[in-house]
Amino acid sequence: MRNMKNVRTLSALAILLFLGSPLYSQTDTTDYEDEEDYSMYDDIDFADEAAKRYASPKIIGISPSKLIYLGYDYQGPYEMQFDGLDSTAGDTFTANSTTGIRLGCSIPVISRNSIVWQMGFNYWETHFNGTPSNLNNEASQSHQNTFRTTGINTTLFKPLGEEQFILFQGSADLNGDYTFSDLMPLKYLKYSAAALWGKRPNDRTQWGIGLARTYRVGELNYIPIVMYNWTDVENKWGTEILFPARANVRRTINPRNMVFAGFELQGQSYRLYNDVNLRSQDLEIRRGEIRLRMEYQFSIKDFLWISAQAGYRINYRYTTDYLPDGKEIYRAFGLLKDDPYVMDNNITNPWYMNVSLNLVSP
Repeated sequence: MRNMKNVRTLSALAILLFLGSPLYSQTDTTDYEDEEDYSMYDDIDFADEAAKRYASPKIIGISPSKLIYLGYDYQGPYEMQFDGLDSTAGDTFTANSTTGIRLGCSIPVISRNSIVWQMGFNYWETHFNGTPSNLNNEASQSHQNTFRTTGINTTLFKPLGEEQFILFQGSADLNGDYTFSDLMPLKYLKYSAAALWGKRPNDRTQWGIGLARTYRVGELNYIPIVMYNWTDVENKWGTEILFPARANVRRTINPRNMVFAGFELQGQSYRLYNDVNLRSQDLEIRRGEIRLRMEYQFSIKDFLWISAQAGYRINYRYTTDYLPDGKEIYRAFGLLKDDPYVMDNNITNPWYMNVSLNLVSP
């Protein structure tokens, strides 16, 4: 019977992916992660000067958007200290490392000068390697399993004329410590979305403002967003900003070599599903982090690029939360405190690195 449920769940995921459901998530993310690159779709044709002119989704000098990527993420040693959940107060867990693969794709479905629509898929893993210290089974469940994110996303860019445009992005992610032999039901999908109005006053500047529904810092929040992409007249310096999700200063050595410095928020809300004793408790890990980083992107052959980044991971949130009757709790960045967390944990901050191989747009 359980195998039949797994088959039905996997079939439903496949239908969502191939029908192009207009949903969006945390990335990362959001899932707003790589799929949140609002300066993409370089293949739009503006050759017909007699036709109506539309704002382009890109500016001069912007980094190439990733069509397909395969990466590996590594975090160095750090410690977790748990507080709450029965007798776990004061217990610690030493993480020797945290590792995981990351892969995804972003494929244009419609690419015209009047509208651009793209669909994408992403899969991320986070695996904790370490040694527990006097932890009971429930507490150890939050860090001894592999967290997974499997999701789809969609992006719609609609010019309103030569300068103005609107942008929408949505995603749906299945986040948890599930295995593919025992997949979580689709009722646990996390939905995120962002809508933005912007202007492109010239070929080197693009800005916009909007609103996002996101899990990027680990739990549900509604936040204003600001986009600002800019390149100087010499094509040497620029910015690629979608605040507060990420912000980067770009130094272009040449069109095939770019260096970035900045930060990014990452996170998600993961359901504890692997242990059958925890499924009925409606527990989720709220995980969010700030990554201060340097990144080097370079072409190794035509449209095949490598991205290598390293930096410092700062813990923003790592809590265990209870969802009464499976419903989300909205705390407005912790300002609403009527519903306390089940566990409010402390984590030290390690260094990290991330390397990916990318097929980029022309």
